[in-house]
Amino acid sequence: MIEAVALTKTFHPPRGAPVEAVRAVSFRVEPGEVYGLLGPNGAGKTSLLRMLGTIITPTSGHCSVGGLSSADDPEGVRRRVGFMSGNTRLYRRLTGRETLRYFGRLHGIEDHAITTRIGELVGAFDLGAFVDRRCDSYSTGQMQRVSIARVMLHDPPALILDEPTLGLDIMSSRTMLDFVGGARDRGTAVIFSTHYMTEAELLCDRIGFLYAGRLMAEGTTDALYAQTGATNLKDAFLSMADEADGTTPKGVA
Repeated sequence: MIEAVALTKTFHPPRGAPVEAVRAVSFRVEPGEVYGLLGPNGAGKTSLLRMLGTIITPTSGHCSVGGLSSADDPEGVRRRVGFMSGNTRLYRRLTGRETLRYFGRLHGIEDHAITTRIGELVGAFDLGAFVDRRCDSYSTGQMQRVSIARVMLHDPPALILDEPTLGLDIMSSRTMLDFVGGARDRGTAVIFSTHYMTEAELLCDRIGFLYAGRLMAEGTTDALYAQTGATNLKDAFLSMADEADGTTPKGVA
């Protein structure tokens, strides 16, 4: 459903040397799979996901969603993707319902179909008590539920979630994790970017370690533990990062 092939992104700041944020990254995500993308701040996660979501263009390499190339048919890819990040915001002067209707029109959905879909989402995410209030009156958890509904409005077969639990309290984080698990059960392909190792251990079917723009390794948690001799994702990641930096031998956790 989601495929990246040798994706590379180089930024050219006004001053200084070019910055290669993503370096020849390749991976696949199948329907009904949650692929965890783990790495520290600055590892290149956001640049990689923005290329997959057609927000920025690759310097080289290519990516596709549902068999559609992001270079040849970016609009088609956007129709197949729900993209959400931890800093996604709502229009504070609109109500939740108005926000959903606005994004439905951006997706080219007819008004009667938008009305039907909003009704489904209000029920699915329990928005009824506040969906007709302005978003500037919402709690963090209420904002998150409307944001999730916005992402799901066009019923995409693929989700790209860039650190969606960043800054959330424990209850709001649980709402997000439950949503991701439910999307997987419905056959959605999900990329879940995080630097919270516990979330990845609980949720992800496979995990990719991104470090300094490169995909160091990918696999199930058991495969990554076997490769490094570690017993948790934090130690497995640090072992590989140290090896990449040339500071420890392979297999030392």
